Amino acid sequence: MRKRLWAMALMIVMALPIMAANDTSVAMGLAKRILGTQAQHFVFRKTADSHDTFTLESSGTKIVISANNANSMAMALNYYLKNYCHTAISWYKDDPIEIPTTLPAVSGKITVKARLPMRFFLNYCTYGYSMPWWTWREWEHMIDWMALNGVNMPLALTGQESTWYNVWRKFGLSDEDIRSFFSGPAYLGWHRMCNFDSFMGPLPKDWMNRQQALQKRILAREREFNMTPVLSGFAGHIPGKLIEKIPGLKYTDVSYWGHFNNPERYRCHFLFATDPMYAKIQRAFIEEQTRMYGTDHLYCIDPFNEVDPPTFNCDSLSMLSRSIYESLATADKQAKWLQMSWTYKYMPGWTGERLKALFRGVPQDKLIMLDYWCENVQMWKTTEAFYGQPFVWCYLNNFGGRNRLVAPTDRIYHYIDTTYAQAGPGFKGVGATLEALDVNQFAFGMLFDKAWAIPGSLTDWRNSLADQRMGRVDSTARKVYNDYCTQVLDVPRPYNYTFVESRPGMGKRDKCTPTREAQNEIWHRLMQLQSDRDGFKMDIVNVGRQCLEEHFYVLWRKFRVAYDVYDLQGMRSIGKEMKEVLRDEAALTACHPTFSLKRWIDDARRWGRTPEEKNYYERNARRILTLWNNNLSGLNDYAGRPWDGLLQSFYLPRWSMYIDQAISCREQGKDFSDDEFAKTCYQFEEKFCELQVPIEYPQKQDAVALSKQLYAKYFQ
Repeated sequence: MRKRLWAMALMIVMALPIMAANDTSVAMGLAKRILGTQAQHFVFRKTADSHDTFTLESSGTKIVISANNANSMAMALNYYLKNYCHTAISWYKDDPIEIPTTLPAVSGKITVKARLPMRFFLNYCTYGYSMPWWTWREWEHMIDWMALNGVNMPLALTGQESTWYNVWRKFGLSDEDIRSFFSGPAYLGWHRMCNFDSFMGPLPKDWMNRQQALQKRILAREREFNMTPVLSGFAGHIPGKLIEKIPGLKYTDVSYWGHFNNPERYRCHFLFATDPMYAKIQRAFIEEQTRMYGTDHLYCIDPFNEVDPPTFNCDSLSMLSRSIYESLATADKQAKWLQMSWTYKYMPGWTGERLKALFRGVPQDKLIMLDYWCENVQMWKTTEAFYGQPFVWCYLNNFGGRNRLVAPTDRIYHYIDTTYAQAGPGFKGVGATLEALDVNQFAFGMLFDKAWAIPGSLTDWRNSLADQRMGRVDSTARKVYNDYCTQVLDVPRPYNYTFVESRPGMGKRDKCTPTREAQNEIWHRLMQLQSDRDGFKMDIVNVGRQCLEEHFYVLWRKFRVAYDVYDLQGMRSIGKEMKEVLRDEAALTACHPTFSLKRWIDDARRWGRTPEEKNYYERNARRILTLWNNNLSGLNDYAGRPWDGLLQSFYLPRWSMYIDQAISCREQGKDFSDDEFAKTCYQFEEKFCELQVPIEYPQKQDAVALSKQLYAKYFQ
């Protein structure tokens, strides 16, 4: 026995230098990818700390980073870049990385420890609204961004359809049965959440094969960075063809979701967790997924997202969650179940007693809850901190990628501190559950910084933001960005609401942004600053296009008044200006690639090998951002974006149709009908989604120069 123990100890001792070399080489690989030749100025050293910790110091001309693993090393590198080089690394691969030629020295020795062990990132929806067309090129950079921000629990859903394809084949389903069960690529997030089947399918087998290869690279790199990727588990979602193959299954049809035409065609089927087949499918899936991708024993299972559960009986709910967990634990004895809390906030009927029964049906510490929308609703406060189960405080930020000028820095900063002080030992981490990759990336950087004991105040953080945008310390810029945060970004906006990017009508919701005047002033003050930094130029465009949208809203209200009083001359004059504002907004957004529809469409088409396949992917790409489903009403414009090609070729034509038809109605002495116009609009939207409307892109101009012209045109 002693010999065996000595041999094991010797193996561990011998392995430590290899592990250290792996961590330091992984960190250096990251530095080379983002910094090029400047990476030679960094030295990475592995420490024996059992806790996530990094130190930062200078040694001669070198910046020395010491940390317990590659993830902490990456976090330290980012800390240095932000606070010493005034450099922000974007999560978009093509955004430039701007660093000084001479790297600043670190005075003394900086030591920072993590105060929360879990740092979660991504959302089922992000895979549809932002990432469906990504290749390894984009993913490699995103994983670098995650490492730089200390993320260690990424949601890793790519390629799971290949796993399910193999599993369903084992259960006797044909190729056609399975591929027709899956949705189109942009819609897989909702198929994975058991919201609908088949829409925009069948899914090409070539897509699945290439996604499988991509997932293997993603997981390998994430694990190199000491991340614990969250893979999928079986949540009960089964193909209709399986019900035909295996008579007697205990299942239910979930409630209708998504307002589809012919909703029965897309309706999902949920297998009861108490049916013996549930555990068999769970085991088959986990075993096949592990064979294909390995496992880190952490699985996301969300059995009824935005659909009704099969029962609200407390005993039954407890039995259901216990059965789901037991099926998972039977397949993987080390399994832990990760679940989002969104549906329990969003759907009616989830009382405290029902939630307690559901959560406590799982053994303690085997269920990790994502408190999904904490900047607005903190469920841990109303559920006794999820009745003892560990949880992660999450910042959501946007729905469908629509809410652009939203980054509640004050709430993020202080709410997390309050949770840390009051929530107890179940508070395990922070997470970003963004539905789309919003342009205000810096708020997510703050979120992940709060998982560490980083010194400084909220004012210090805002000053650092200004420094990164300028590339230098600038007292005037610091004042502008502080006011931008407090007067615009921190102000709550209407839930899930945009105006220009929603279908026109006379009866639209009357919700004007309370920060309109402040936004105009911030835009003007930004233009007076001087910087070549890409992030600064993006801010100019982002604030400016919001100012134009608010001005468009004011014009719409005037147009409505002119319509009500039969002022045809006023309608024509105001309508002309409304169209002009949209053209100018399209020109402004064309100044920065963040607002590019062309990149989205080109990336989608690259997945096709034939013209037919390219068109298939583009139809997916166009529809999800515009009409969304196949119905006149429902989810249309949920993911509307202020992007150049959409503004020029989709939103402007719709608003022009509205303006012209309203004027025509008054010329004929008739009333405008929102219902009739919606039908006309829907015909145009379907044509756009089916590639029958060409996309036009404005010519790119200088962002600052154009902003000054537009500000003088509309606000002086």
